[in-house]
Amino acid sequence: MKFSIIIPLYNKAPYIRKALETVCAQTYTDYEVIVVDDGSTDDSYAIAEAFFHSSRLSPLAFRLIRQANAGVSVARNNGVAQASGEYVAFLDADDWWEPTYLERMAQLIEDYPEAGLYGMNYIYYKPGKTRVALHTDTGYINYPKEYLRNNAMMIFTSSSSSSRKVYEEMGGFPIGIKLGEDFLLWAKIALHYPVAFCNEPLAYYNNDVPVNMRATRNLHHPNNHMLFRMDSIASSLSPLASSLKSDWQALLDKLRVNGLLEYWMSKEYHDIAAQELAKVDWTKQSASIRRIYKTPIWMLKAKRQVMKWGSWCKQLIIRLKVKR
Repeated sequence: MKFSIIIPLYNKAPYIRKALETVCAQTYTDYEVIVVDDGSTDDSYAIAEAFFHSSRLSPLAFRLIRQANAGVSVARNNGVAQASGEYVAFLDADDWWEPTYLERMAQLIEDYPEAGLYGMNYIYYKPGKTRVALHTDTGYINYPKEYLRNNAMMIFTSSSSSSRKVYEEMGGFPIGIKLGEDFLLWAKIALHYPVAFCNEPLAYYNNDVPVNMRATRNLHHPNNHMLFRMDSIASSLSPLASSLKSDWQALLDKLRVNGLLEYWMSKEYHDIAAQELAKVDWTKQSASIRRIYKTPIWMLKAKRQVMKWGSWCKQLIIRLKVKR
């Protein structure tokens, strides 16, 4: 089988070369690489172009596309539109893979052919916090239940693959979503197809990226955030989704209570966040979560500020120790 590796690129000059090097180091070689530069304003495009000229990949195996800035969903969708592989694999420009990643992914697809979505275990990378992200057996999984049990993304973009047919059937990544566009697509696939998972941690989720380069750095408008677009998941009527309805509801509730707190605390978005939180079954939430939402907002803001300063100081100390 042939993989089309889609790499969206936007202002990731310090990272893109490493991502491309790990692709070229793959033991499984039936693939093409499609890098979609989303209007970068730094040296990202030049670095990717220079890598292409210095690598041993042929023009047929490596394509570099440039587009006006339109967001990561458009970049990935445009990459898939140019793909020729039977399967698409996604790699963000600041993440990387172990050399056997594609080889093991190909084996997972052969072993579980009925799946519509395939995921690889991954390593959460951050100085002082690096760890294997998930603890789940290889095989078909109950996606929402395992997500909830692990309290972590079961599939993140750089650990995912699907057939191009399924990807196109589901309409690709939702346009306009700036945070959680991957979750919305994976959930949509998981509502209609089984999900297969490999427990070998062969992908790296790089969380050691400056705050100003992260999609999570600000409160996005509700129209652009997955947390305000999850009703379509809860209302799915597919047979597979119906059989897992309680698991999906539990996951959506957990995502809401964990992810909407900052919106609930803000003046601008408090009311719309409260509308989403009203959909939660609070009787199934922990006492600590219920207590948080009963705490005065001014007190929560003060606590958050102290935690942010503490986290910043801790990371500074870790970096200083690493440099010695």
